[in-house]
Parts: sequence; C-alpha cells; structure tokens
Amino acid sequence: MTGTTVEPNVAKSWEIAPDGKSITLYLRKRMKWSDGHPFTADDVLFWYEDYLLNKELNPSFPVWMAPGGVPGTVEKVDDYTVRINFAYANGLILESLASVPVFLPKHYLKQFHPTYTPMEKLEAIAKKEGLEYWYQVFQNKDDWIVNPERPTHKAWKPMNLPTAQNWIMERNPYYWKVDPEGNQLPYVDRIVHELAANAEMVTMKAVAGELDMQLRHINVSDFTLLRENAEKGNYRVIQWIPALGSDLAIFINQNVKDLALQEIFIRPEFRQALSLAVNREEINDLIYLGLGEPRQATMIPESPYYRPEFEKAYAEYDPERANQMLDAVGLVERGKDGFRLRSDGKTLMVTIDVAPVFGPWVDVCEMIKMYWEAVGVKTAINTIERGLFFARAHAGDHEMNAWNMDRASQPWYYPCWWVPATGDSWFAPLTTTWYLTDGKGGEAPPTEELQQLIDLYEQLKMTVDPDEKLRVGQEILQLHAENVWSIGTVGLVPSAMCIGVVKNYFGNVPDESHGAVSDCMFDSPGNGHPEQFFIRQK
Repeated sequence: MTGTTVEPNVAKSWEIAPDGKSITLYLRKRMKWSDGHPFTADDVLFWYEDYLLNKELNPSFPVWMAPGGVPGTVEKVDDYTVRINFAYANGLILESLASVPVFLPKHYLKQFHPTYTPMEKLEAIAKKEGLEYWYQVFQNKDDWIVNPERPTHKAWKPMNLPTAQNWIMERNPYYWKVDPEGNQLPYVDRIVHELAANAEMVTMKAVAGELDMQLRHINVSDFTLLRENAEKGNYRVIQWIPALGSDLAIFINQNVKDLALQEIFIRPEFRQALSLAVNREEINDLIYLGLGEPRQATMIPESPYYRPEFEKAYAEYDPERANQMLDAVGLVERGKDGFRLRSDGKTLMVTIDVAPVFGPWVDVCEMIKMYWEAVGVKTAINTIERGLFFARAHAGDHEMNAWNMDRASQPWYYPCWWVPATGDSWFAPLTTTWYLTDGKGGEAPPTEELQQLIDLYEQLKMTVDPDEKLRVGQEILQLHAENVWSIGTVGLVPSAMCIGVVKNYFGNVPDESHGAVSDCMFDSPGNGHPEQFFIRQK
C-alpha cells in the first residue's frame, strides 16, 4: 500500500542477475485470461516480438528497456518462465516492469496483427471501423477499457463503454487470486461507475448517501461538509496519504520559445526569487483550510529519497530578498506601471497555463499572481481545457504551467518532474524530446545543470546497488532543490485524489492509518488491493 516495494503479482517471483544485466520472471502456472484461455510466456513474447519490435505499433523502443542505448531482448525459457537480457545493467528494471504491462493476450490480438492475419483482411476491418491503418485497429482492440471484448487479467472486466451514463464492470470469472480460506477473489461481483457532471455532483451524491465508495474528485473544500453528514449518510470519510510534493506546482519552461524570456528563465536566481515571493502559509490557510504543509515541490516524508532540506529550499516567504535577487540578475529597470523590464525593454510578463482539473488550482494561481506582481513581475493566468493544456505543454508552447507535483513517493517509475527524459517533463519539454530522440529532435539542454540531471539519471538507470541508487537519486533531488525548476506551494494536502467516502457496510478499504499512499503511479486505490473489498449484508 505504501508503494515503497514491488509486490509479486502476475509474476509470482523474479530473479535479478548480480550484474543487473538480466531478470528472470516466473509466471503463475494455470493462470488464465478472463475468457478462460491460458496465460503463458507466449503472451510476454508476443508483447516483445510483435508489439515492441513492430515500428508501426511502437515507433520508438522504450528507454527503460534499453540501458546504455542498447535494446534489451526477451527469451522464453519455458511456458511459465521468461528472461529479459540487457547489454548493460538495468537498475530500474523492477520498477519499470511494475508500472508497464509486458504481456498481451496473443490468442486474441493476433487476429489483428499482419504476422498472423492477411493484410487485406486487416485493411477490410479498418475500413469497416472507419480507420485508415491496421495498427489503428490493433491499438483499439488492445484497449481493454474501450473494448470489452479484449481479455483481461484484472479482477473485473468492463461490460460496456466508459462513456455510458453507467459504466458497468463485472468480476473476472477466471481471476487468479484467492483469499486465505481459498475463496476466489474479487469479493464484489459488480461495479457501476455513474457518470457525474462535475466534482460538486460527486460530493452531493456522497452527502445523500448514494455512493458505496468514491476515492477521486472529492475536493478538500468539501471535507467539512462530508464529515458533518457522515452519520446521516451512513458513510465514513477516509484519507490516504497523498504522494503530493505540492498540490499545485509551477513548472518553468527552460525551452521557452521567447528567447528574451529564456535568458531570464534559465537563471536559477530568477526562479529562486519567484519561489521566495510566494506566501505558502497564506495559501494553505486561505485555500487549503490549513490542512496542508507549506513546502517546496519535492518528495513526501514517507519516501526513502526524502530529505527535510529539500522541502525547505527557497520555500520561506521573503519578498525583500526576492526583490534583491531580481535586481541582482539585472531586472532593475521598471516601467511606468511599476513592473520590471526585460533586456529588450519590454515589460517582464509571464503567463501561467492552468487546467482546472483537480482542486482549487486557479485560486492558487491567482494568489501567486498577486505575490509575483508585488515584486515587479507581471503575471497572467491562462485557464484552459485539459486537452489543450497537454498539447501546449508537450509541444513546449507554454511559458510556465501549473499542475500537481505527484509521484513524490517513488520518483523513478516515471521521473517526469525530475529529469527531462519522459513525456510530461514540462520544465524542459524540448530537451525531453532531444533526449528521447537521441538528439535528432527538440533542443539540447540549455544549461549545464540540466545536462547534469540527465547524466545522473543515466547513472541511476544503470545502478543496481540500492544504497548507491539512493545516493544518486538524492543527488538529482538536491539539484532540484538548488535550481527550483518547479516552484511548490502546499503539499501533503488531502486532495481530490486521496479523500474518500465509504459506506459503513463496505469493508476492507484501507486508509491513512494503514499507511495507504495515493499516487497515480500506484493506480490508487489499486495498491489497496480492491479485489479484497467486500460488502456486508445490509
């Protein structure tokens, strides 16, 4: 539940070679897919040979499978044993395998793959479904959420599409887990997800006692209301430990396309000054009802990579020092409106993109605007729809953007907030493209410090020794503490992803007292083993 260790699941056990150059996976014998077909090593081999190595389905080989830039290979030892081999040590292989499914239902998906099915037949299917290419058919059929026909190994299988007013899931009759008494899991036979118009509607349904369980999209501002109505609604309010280094962080684009702005943004003193100008205590009191912790965007205390000095770095409210630092980087001249001027004589104005998805993000941004303008940096808030937000962020078309800084328990599963090496590294998106394309696209790191982040990450990826991995990881986080590429506000907040309501007849649901950590990388509440949740007789 804490996410600090990798648990056996589909693989009952594994063995990593002492040199870190291979991992052997031991699958569970007699395990089956939801349609009753055997789950074997062939499903792993199909993922590798027919998906991973197929350029149309997978244009770029995943970085986590290619330490030292050399793609790994997969071999079938026997029907229930698979070995993955590497040219160099792969220090993050276990974490990667825990977060990426390395198996596909070959018996089902091969009918949509040209290695097993004539291309003319695949083209006919594509045309019938309004698609252009065979690989689009394959991708659609492989999505177990939108394609109820796809076999799954999960505890429940969908019966209709998630766009329905009531998205229904029923127990997988071949699910492989049993309880200590030998009863097959899951205990709950049927799940109905009711589509709500917004988070407010979710809260109203909870207060009215209409929800059995909800652990998402419940805002901290509704916490008191939910508590006050718990007895009446026959439910309890639970909290999970949020893996939120900051409920809202500002990511400063080091590849910003305005070169005069980039000249300013790449100066660590500028970023440090903006951080010092933010009154986190006031944000916590006014926006988060005093329930969070004013802190920098970094690891939560439950993480093995946490250090107290990381969360305190440039996190105190000191507008006087912020003004001095802004003067020191050459932003001395001001216009008639009192705002600082750039080197080209234009007003220094920054724009923060924010998508109002989880929590009171727009309100926090408005307070940040007030603090920054008080030290002479004109600030605009650009509130946009989530899809457009992501499109702009991935293309590097933003100056700054605001999102939560999650994944703050185990940072290296998907290290987007820490290293410009994964798709959502918004503090340097074009350098991320440069890294992922091996220099063929994007932009090279504009500073030595960003290059140092990448070098340390490459070292971390090839480090097998746990103590050395911890040391290198903390060195990466130390660089962030010093450079403040992302500015945190308030963390450890009972946010929309870790406040829940659970009916009193709904059992086995863990909470903060059990050490349950909520994070997208753990598919929370998946790390709480929902297959063991049960409903008492009412």
